[in-house]
Amino acid sequence: MVGVPRLVIAAPSSGAGKTTVATGLMAAFAERGLAVSPHKVGPDYIDPGYHALATGRPGRNLDAFMCGTELVAPLFAHGALGCDLAVVEGVMGLFDGAADRGELASTAQVAKLLKAPVVLVVDASSQSRSVAALVHGFASWDPEVRIGGVILNKVATDRHEALLREALDGSGVPVLGVLRRAAAVATPSRHLGLVPVAERRAEAVDAVRAQGARVREGCDLEALLALARSAPPLDVEPWSAEVAERVPAGGSDREGARPVVAVAGGPAFTFSYAEHAELLRAAGAEVVAFDPLRDEKLPEGTGGLVIGGGFPEVYAPELSANEALREAVAALARSGAPVAAECAGLLYLARSLDGRPMCGVLDADARMSERLTLGYRDAVAMTDSPVAAAGTRMRGHEFHRTVLEPGAGPSPAWGMRVPERRVEGFVRGGVHASYVHTHWAAVPEAARRFVRYCRP
Repeated sequence: MVGVPRLVIAAPSSGAGKTTVATGLMAAFAERGLAVSPHKVGPDYIDPGYHALATGRPGRNLDAFMCGTELVAPLFAHGALGCDLAVVEGVMGLFDGAADRGELASTAQVAKLLKAPVVLVVDASSQSRSVAALVHGFASWDPEVRIGGVILNKVATDRHEALLREALDGSGVPVLGVLRRAAAVATPSRHLGLVPVAERRAEAVDAVRAQGARVREGCDLEALLALARSAPPLDVEPWSAEVAERVPAGGSDREGARPVVAVAGGPAFTFSYAEHAELLRAAGAEVVAFDPLRDEKLPEGTGGLVIGGGFPEVYAPELSANEALREAVAALARSGAPVAAECAGLLYLARSLDGRPMCGVLDADARMSERLTLGYRDAVAMTDSPVAAAGTRMRGHEFHRTVLEPGAGPSPAWGMRVPERRVEGFVRGGVHASYVHTHWAAVPEAARRFVRYCRP
C-alpha cells in the first residue's frame, strides 16, 4: 500500500498557469522541509526539469498512452517512495488526452488511476461570475474525478477577486488560492515550449524561487496539504527497474561484464526519462553522462551510446565545431557498437543540420521547418536493432519542427499509421535513430537488449 499525500494540478485548458502553480507549490512545500515528489502527466520533458529544480528530486512522467494505464500508479509510487507529498502537474485541459482515444492519457484519467484530488487552476483574467459556471461544469462532468479546490490565476485587483469569490461561494468547490498577474515570474518560451532549465540555470533558479514565493503568499498551503492528505492509500507495488529487468542490480547477461553506456546531456540534449538510466543500470551497464557541447571525446570505455532529445538546432554551430567528438561518435557507430538516438539524437547523427556538418552517421540532411509535427504514435519495429526486434510494437511520441531528407533509410526504424501509413527512422549496423520518443519502462526489454549489444 502506498499512502503518500498527493495532488493533481489541472486546468480547463492550456495556458491557464498549471506549470507556474505546480512548480510554485513544489517549491513552497519543499521550502517548508517536506520531501516533495514531482510528476508530470504526458510525455513532456521540459516541465519536469523545473520540477526537479523546485524539489531536488528527479521529475518523472506519468503517461498512460506510452506506458499503459497499468503502469501509471506503480511508476508514481516508485517516484514518491519516502516522500511526504506528491504534486502531479497535468497536461492540456483536464479532460484532454490522446486524439480519438477518449480519456486515454488525460489528466483526468491519471487522477482517477492515482485516486488523487484535483486542484483546478483557472485563468480568471477575462471573467467574473462566469467562473462559477466553468468550475461547476468541470466539477460535475465526471463524478469519478474529485475536484477538491480551485486556484484563481491572473486576477487583476481586489475588486476582481471579490467578484470571483462571491460567484464561487456555495459552489461546493473551495477557493484555495488567488494569484495576481505577475509577468515577472514568466518563463521564456520558444518553438517547442519553455526553455529548458539546463540552458538558463541561474535564471531558472530565480524563477522557481519567485514562483514558490508567489504561491506561498497567494495560496492556503495548509488547506492544500489537508486536501492532499485526504487521498486514500493506493493498493499498488512501486515499479522497480531491477524487477522489470529481472536482473540483480549491478548484474548483466555477461558474467563480470559492466559495459559503459554513454548518455548525451548538457544544454543541447536535455530530454530523457529518469527510468531509462535506471533500467540500463539494472541491466548491468555503467551509465556515464557527457556533454556534446563541451566534451571532445566519449567517456572512457564507451560500449554503447544513447542520444536523447533536445535542441541541437539551437546549438548547431557549437555541435558542428566540436569536430573531435563528431568523429568519435562516427567511429563508434562504424565499429558496430549500439547507438540509440531519438529526435535530437537523430539530427546529431545526420550528415548536416541547417547546412552545418554533424556526425555523418546517417545519409540524410536535417533542417528547421515551419511545420510542427506533434502526436502520439503506435509503432512497429521494421528492422532488427539494439532497441527492438523486428515486429516489436511500441508506443511513442513525436514533437519537432525539423525535417530530415530522406525521412527514412533503406532499413527504417518504425512503421506507423499517423493517419497515413509511413515508415520512419534509420537502422544501420548498431544504430537505431528515429524522431519517435519512447518510454522504456513500458518495454524494459529495450534496455536489456541494448546492454546485450554493448561490447565490454
